[in-house]
Parts: sequence; C-alpha cells; structure tokens
Amino acid sequence: MRLATKHQAAWLGLEDCGIAEVTRNPSRFGSTEMVRMGRGEPIVLLPGLAGGWRLLAPLARLLSRHNEVILIGLRGDEGTPGPRFQAPSDHAYEVARTIEHLGLERPTVAGVSFGGVVALELALEHPGSVGALALYGVPERFQASLGSTILMRTLERLPLPSNSAFLNQFFNVVVGRRPEPGPLVDFLVKRCWDTDQSVVSGRLRSLEVFDVRDRLWKFDGPSVVMAGTRDVCVPIARQEYLANCLPNGRFKMVEGAGHVGFLTHAAAVASEIESLLPVRMAGAC
Repeated sequence: MRLATKHQAAWLGLEDCGIAEVTRNPSRFGSTEMVRMGRGEPIVLLPGLAGGWRLLAPLARLLSRHNEVILIGLRGDEGTPGPRFQAPSDHAYEVARTIEHLGLERPTVAGVSFGGVVALELALEHPGSVGALALYGVPERFQASLGSTILMRTLERLPLPSNSAFLNQFFNVVVGRRPEPGPLVDFLVKRCWDTDQSVVSGRLRSLEVFDVRDRLWKFDGPSVVMAGTRDVCVPIARQEYLANCLPNGRFKMVEGAGHVGFLTHAAAVASEIESLLPVRMAGAC
C-alpha cells in the first residue's frame, strides 16, 4: 500500500514527539510507565495489544498541539514487572486509580485495539472516571477465529525471532495492505516486538471471555467508535454494532485504514477524538 504523504508526515520517531520525561505510575501491582505532554483539555490514551504507549506517540503528538495528553502504559508493556495475565477489567481498575491520582475530572479517554477494550471496561465499570470515550478497532465482544487461535497458541509455545522476514509479514495484515518499506513500517515492527510475546498471548487469552453487550447502557457520555475500512482483525459490522448500542455513540469509518489506522491515519483519528471535546464541554455548561 502506498501511504499518502500526509499520513507519512503524521507520525514521527519517538525522539521527535516532544516527550520530555517518562514517569513511573504507581499501581497495586508495582508501577507502569506514563507520559504527559501538551496543555489544555485532558485526553487519556491507552495502547493496544503490543507496542505500548510508544506506538501511540505520533497520535499523542498531534493531539498535544491543543490538549494535554496522558499516555498510560498497561501492565506488561515495556518489560514492566507484574502478573503475565490480567483481564481488561484489571487494567481498567489501574487506569481509574491513575486518573484519580492525577486529579483528572472525567477526561476524554481514547483506546485502540486491546487498549480500547480496557477503555470500554473503564467507562462501564468506572463511569465517574470518563467524560467521553473514543475507541478504535474495538468490538462489543471477542470471538476467536482460526487465525487468533493459531497466533495465541504459537505465542504461548514457541519463542519467535523478531528479525524474521516471514513472521513480520503479519504486519501487512494490521496495516491493511502491503505497505512500502520505510520508517513507518520499521517503527511499527520495532515497537510491537518491544512487548513480550507471553504478554501478548496472555492478553489474547483474557479476551476469550470479553463480552459487554449487557452492560453498554451503563455509559451514557458522548462516544465515537472508529473502524478502518481495511481492518481485517476486527469485523467492521461488530464495531458499528458497538457504536449503535452505546446510548450516545456514533460510528465513524476511517477510509483506507487497517487495524493500526491510529498510526497510519493519525490525523483522521485525532480529529475524531478532538470532536468529542466541545460536545463534552457544551454538555457541562
């Protein structure tokens, strides 16, 4: 896939994203990494299955031009110690405590992929912690496919080399099409391999029981569910179903994006997240 110049320009290496300091965020299992950048309305960003908060740095850079962005790492990212297996609800509890610790008053929370599952759990079980909700690549429940089962079993049983050209073709799937070699692909591959494969397999295992269909009524704040038109990891119809079931949800297609559209189409995703801010502010008046 030829990535448009504007999308190539939308991401930068971590050293160019204006991140001055990584702090340790205390939790009941020890600590995780956290970064704050920018000023303005607070937006909490939660990372996906692999890659940690660093994979969201390009999106955070865009959002931090007019807002304060808080990147919160999840347990297991970047080699942080703690239990290998945690349910999304466990991560959501830790994020809720972090929001409380930082003194944030119902910030907008945005999550991608697995981080979106955590954000959804956070909104449903700790609604006082969330003012508005933005999700990318998230279904209302997880349905194991042959591909996800094979991936999970492989990660659980076989140590995989990070420099395998054959294995790294998997990233063509999450991008949506075969991307041209270059810094964006290098960034994606490097960041995703930063997450230990046992952590990834544990997260996949925890999703086997994820199903929030009977709880979606609990969060009535403004929300947007974004889906890439080329996302082959999570069915688009399931993401649209989630948006329709949230009391104040809307659905937005990101044209040409795959499962990592938050990286390849960061400007479009950032625009949708920011669109929630005036809605939330107007509702508070």
